Amino acid sequence: MPEMKRILLLATGGTIASRKSDNGLKPQITPEELLEYIPQVREICAIEAIQLLNLDSSNMEPQHWKMMVRAIRENYDCFDGFVIAHGTDTMAYTAAALSYMIQNTAKPIVITGAQKPIDVEITDAKSNLIDSFLYAADDRSQGVQIVFDGKVIAGTRAKKVRSKSYNAFSSIDYPCLAMIQDMNIMRYIPMLPYEQEVRFYEELDENVFLMKLIPGIRPKMLENIFENYDCIIVESFGVGGIPKSIAGDFYRLCQKYPKKLVVMATQVAHEGSDMTVYEVGHDMKENCRFLESYDMTLESVIAKTMWLLGNFDIAQCDVEEIFYRSVNYDVIFGKNRKCGL
Repeated sequence: MPEMKRILLLATGGTIASRKSDNGLKPQITPEELLEYIPQVREICAIEAIQLLNLDSSNMEPQHWKMMVRAIRENYDCFDGFVIAHGTDTMAYTAAALSYMIQNTAKPIVITGAQKPIDVEITDAKSNLIDSFLYAADDRSQGVQIVFDGKVIAGTRAKKVRSKSYNAFSSIDYPCLAMIQDMNIMRYIPMLPYEQEVRFYEELDENVFLMKLIPGIRPKMLENIFENYDCIIVESFGVGGIPKSIAGDFYRLCQKYPKKLVVMATQVAHEGSDMTVYEVGHDMKENCRFLESYDMTLESVIAKTMWLLGNFDIAQCDVEEIFYRSVNYDVIFGKNRKCGL
């Protein structure tokens, strides 16, 4: 009989570990208590647990991603896989960040949580945890994924699309890697073994600003944004572009601060950007040095720019090559298109 896989549970708080307080739900349940609600999981794998954080995930920050990476790196040789219990509100950001900070991992890193606390009568917490341990203990699992509501989603493809329902997450413009039902894993995307050894990154540049365009936006704060941030991600309309109300100042600032990284993204969840379609996009290509998100999720764009700026000298490296290099399914078509750099 094969030896049981050893899985490390990293608890970070979130709804899954919350109890009611006078001011609403608050993370209070320990990882040992979480496991008491799912005793059957001991038949799947041998589990150890660490209380790494105890946060509402709205308070999750890049420094906490570094803590997760450090904990996994320090325990990597001792375990066969990892399960992170996490709040749902920023889970997609964490999954994207860990995808860049832990690359080529043959050992699965599974992130899960729940829409209802584990100690209430009707909850998705138990099934999500059991599915996560099942997936983490499977010989064919690898990489960074979210397991939630029976779906296995690549860490760079996940987006929270519902605030209350159990099917909170979707895989954006890429199939789920697998589905889990009745303790069976049904895989849709074959996983090829990584050709390189696992690599950990613990540096991030948090000095990234997300500028969401709205109709009638004015350039009042643009100078301050360009002056104070290393990267400006523009969440534009539709397939992308800069409206006339700020275009002149935006182009001027791009030329005034040529070393700033500018990334054009879109507010639309599906099908990505394509700035060759309209005049507002063509104008930007002629006036600015920038990257385009194409089919990447916004969460992945944010995490990838933090990782890129934290680990590479953009004045000395091929920024376009690094940004469009596919990591954990984050870039499907974008790397084959031309951009403004």
